[in-house]
Amino acid sequence: MIPPVFDYARPGSVDEAVRTLTDAGEDGKVLAGGQSLLPLLRMRLAFPELVVDVGRIPELRGVREDGDTLVIGAMTTHHEVLHDPLVRRHAGLLAQVTATVADPAVRHRGTFGGSLAHADPAADLPALALALDADLVVAGPRGRRTVAARDFFVDYLQTALEPDELLVEVRIPKTDGWAFHYEKFHPVAQSWPIVGVAALVRCDDGHITQARVGLANMGSTPLRATTAEETLTGANGPEAVARAAEAAAEGTRPSQDLAAGPEYRRHLARVLTRRAVLTATGWE
Repeated sequence: MIPPVFDYARPGSVDEAVRTLTDAGEDGKVLAGGQSLLPLLRMRLAFPELVVDVGRIPELRGVREDGDTLVIGAMTTHHEVLHDPLVRRHAGLLAQVTATVADPAVRHRGTFGGSLAHADPAADLPALALALDADLVVAGPRGRRTVAARDFFVDYLQTALEPDELLVEVRIPKTDGWAFHYEKFHPVAQSWPIVGVAALVRCDDGHITQARVGLANMGSTPLRATTAEETLTGANGPEAVARAAEAAAEGTRPSQDLAAGPEYRRHLARVLTRRAVLTATGWE
């Protein structure tokens, strides 16, 4: 299908992009890697009057260290994130999850920030951002502000971004010393997960001392399985992990669609949480 008619702008800096979005108001839309926006335009599910292409802004790309934090530019592609040595060394779960995103063609074009700003609860990376306790840095006409991942995802395909704001970077605490694993169930390769579970655990003397569990496709936003996280603390073997995983679906509101119903998704959340934590700890 042919997209609707729109004007096109390609700013060369973050400040110029913000000015362009401010002038456009609610009629402007940011184009990053295009893997989410272009299909919406072609299916005529989005009707922006102005598309602002931020793909040529140098400061939006790359990975760098800032103390105990990795700073990832919003326009850094999935391929670049996956193969970055800092990510592999200090955020192994991020590399593992990114390797499961779609296919190589999409990973070469799609961007880390674009996936987060699109805020599809079925996507892999928003749930990961929650599990990693990421902070998202946003630029707007009033300057820059930092939004915690837990506050960034507001509703289905909706974020805390204002129409005149641009996601510029994502700050991820290093997870050295954490064990991790990502499990997702999807019917065919490269498809959205019916349910995805991103798990991080810290262990000491054979016990889990901290746990984080991010859930994909279990509600209108990505979610943390907070009850399961609390119950996992102190777990010391497969049986304790299995008991804790039974709480993984508490507080969720999974949808009904052609792929699965709510009860099946709750079942998957429990099963995948158990698998992810057991694989991370090596207690399989």
